[in-house]
Amino acid sequence: MITEFLIKALLAVLFLGAVLNLAGLLTWVERKQSAVMQDRIGANRAWITFKSVWLRPLNWILRPLNALGLFHSLADAIKMFVKEDFTPRGADKFLHTLAPALSVVFALMAFAAIPFGNTLEIGGRVINLQVTDVNAGVLFVFAMMSLGVYGVILAGFSSNNNYAYLGGMRAASQMLSYEITMGISIMGIILCYGTLSLQEIVRRQSHLWGFAVQPLAFFLFMTAALAETKRVPFDLPEGESEIIGYFVEYSGMKFGMFFLTDLVETVLVACLVTTFFFGGWQVPFPLGGLSHNAVAAVQILSFMLKVAFFNWLFMAIRWTLPRFRYDQLMHLGWKILFPASLVNVLVTSVIVVMRG
Repeated sequence: MITEFLIKALLAVLFLGAVLNLAGLLTWVERKQSAVMQDRIGANRAWITFKSVWLRPLNWILRPLNALGLFHSLADAIKMFVKEDFTPRGADKFLHTLAPALSVVFALMAFAAIPFGNTLEIGGRVINLQVTDVNAGVLFVFAMMSLGVYGVILAGFSSNNNYAYLGGMRAASQMLSYEITMGISIMGIILCYGTLSLQEIVRRQSHLWGFAVQPLAFFLFMTAALAETKRVPFDLPEGESEIIGYFVEYSGMKFGMFFLTDLVETVLVACLVTTFFFGGWQVPFPLGGLSHNAVAAVQILSFMLKVAFFNWLFMAIRWTLPRFRYDQLMHLGWKILFPASLVNVLVTSVIVVMRG
């Protein structure tokens, strides 16, 4: 029992560590990718240089990394830690502190059910490459994503600021509206593969990926999931140019936690799109002749590459489309995506029943 617990704890540390590092790296990707798309140089001001005679040769190694701006994520983290932790007058201090913690914790907990590989054999023990194998993994992930709304609402409510309150209300209505479409769009995948387990959904995509089975559901889910991340073109809850945002009264690491939550949710959406529609850790070519653990390593790499691709795609969307007006956001959610998701479930149900 203790060994099983240690294995799960190690998987959690490794997987969540990879997620947090990827989320931190996305701050650099966001700057550099936008610079490339807009024909700019981009971030290149955070430098690390050694003055010591003995360490000075390392500067030749660090020079290309400095020029690429790879140390800006580290500089951002240091800046967040050393900034003043400000709580506005009249705010609820407990809820004001609790809100960012709720957002980031529930976003990270959703990764517990994400399968990043099939199985690994070590010392005769078969290890399922998933932090926790929940039979109803789909429900668990959606529950964690839904609970993250409370952090956003509490941030706007507890700040004693009308602009923060307006941003919190925008976030609540937007996230609740698009959660419905996101949940209904996934029903088609559940009907086709007949399980709520994320690991089983991936295993049953060995011959035909979810995108080929449910192409409309893919576009519906990805659009609704991007709205859940509250990023451009769905960034109305933040709206920096309008001075409206549920975290407008946050500073220091509490603001950093909200910023980290947005990036973690972006990684989560990439993992879910990969799991539901692009075979998860499945590899699109045979792996004959390799040992079981070698196959597992290739499958993990396949999962990572797919997630990296979708993170790049989401960043490209973020720097391409302008922000929706609020009425356009609600019109898209309730009058286009929601009816389309219902039609998709209806057609899928008829086909599944006809095929027996």
